[in-house]
Amino acid sequence: MIYTLRTTSGREDIVMDMISSRVKAEKLDVKAVIHPAELKGYIFIEGGTADIHKSLRGVMHTKGLIETPVRMIDIQHFLETKTAEIKISEEDVVEIVGGPFKGERGKITRIDKTKNEVTIELLEASIPIPVTIAMEFIKIIKKAKVE
Repeated sequence: MIYTLRTTSGREDIVMDMISSRVKAEKLDVKAVIHPAELKGYIFIEGGTADIHKSLRGVMHTKGLIETPVRMIDIQHFLETKTAEIKISEEDVVEIVGGPFKGERGKITRIDKTKNEVTIELLEASIPIPVTIAMEFIKIIKKAKVE
């Protein structure tokens, strides 16, 4: 069965890591733990109810397990990959919307369409630092001037 876990918003990845570590260490019957990026404060867990409860015991940032199982059809849209063609080019200024550099701004220096990644140089850094980030974690702030 799939259940929903309420968490502190913004701490979903930490909670998932702690649950995954416990599941591996104690060999619990938990098949999957996912956090859809567009759903803040919630994680979906698939497995046996007793083992899910064991995996959550003492985990920080958890606010409670919703005991009503979730149907796969209700969360299917979170699991499907979305492909949207984003028109980006080198020299565009972007904001990072996910990951460890969230909130930082940078200028695109390289685009790798096969890996769906961009390399940017952080603007606020005193020394230009190239950082490679998945395209899904950037938002275009200012387009480069087209000549």
